[in-house]
Amino acid sequence: MEKVTVIGAGTMGNGIAHVFAMNGIKVSLVDVSAEKLEAALKTIDKNLWRMVAKEKIKEEDKQQTIENITTHTSVEAAVKDADLVVEAASEKLEVKLKIFESLDQHAPAGCILASNTSSISITKIASATNRPKQVIGMHFMNPVPVMKLVEIIRGYATDDATADAIIELSKKLNKIPVIVNDYPGFVANRILMPMINEAICTLHEGVAGVKEIDTVMKLGMAHPMGPLQLADFIGLDICLSILRVLHDGFGNPKYAPSPLLVNMVMANKLGRKSGEGFYEYNRETKDVKVSSSFA
Repeated sequence: MEKVTVIGAGTMGNGIAHVFAMNGIKVSLVDVSAEKLEAALKTIDKNLWRMVAKEKIKEEDKQQTIENITTHTSVEAAVKDADLVVEAASEKLEVKLKIFESLDQHAPAGCILASNTSSISITKIASATNRPKQVIGMHFMNPVPVMKLVEIIRGYATDDATADAIIELSKKLNKIPVIVNDYPGFVANRILMPMINEAICTLHEGVAGVKEIDTVMKLGMAHPMGPLQLADFIGLDICLSILRVLHDGFGNPKYAPSPLLVNMVMANKLGRKSGEGFYEYNRETKDVKVSSSFA
């Protein structure tokens, strides 16, 4: 695949564009906001400089990576000659259905349509197109340039040719692809989100504090990051959305989101991106401390 379009210039989208471009693939990065596209390029540039400083890449590799990326505010223009489109928009079904309906109309007939969704049914997303055999999940992990896993989700109609092409492409990106089937939350979030939710319930019930819960999981279970800190990193709104997909999809009360999580999202305490979740984040000093709500 020589030309890839990435829809969405947020954290995941710019990370996905970074990885494709760094591996010699021409990338069209799309967002409705020119400001978000500019911010995405600055983020990619900053992350590439970090790699240069660590001697992981050369300065000329950084420059070539940037040159491999073009930005667009028009989906139609960005996908007209794409071999693959990776959607990395917000984790809302109605948004994704609308995007895939548009992609189906404007992308070439042979183009594969992939979603970076972390939990939403690929089969449902594919239903918005006339090419369900060519629709697949390509779930990268955050931060994309660092994390090796790509969870490859086959929808009900995804054919072998599409799956094989995405597996090989993932390897070309120096990622490790793992094929899973299309059930709510797939594998990663079906296991991770109930753990995060249980940690939030443990906090809500007063069993232990934020720091204590995270310390137990880091030192006792060898997790690199505690579940509450990880929830902040992912975004509490994203965690809530995924838990609701699990709860709706399985109809099992064990997936019901904690009332504390629901309240925090309603209060716009979303974690790192809003400046406060279970921890408080000072963007100027980079200090992190337990939120005053839980201290």
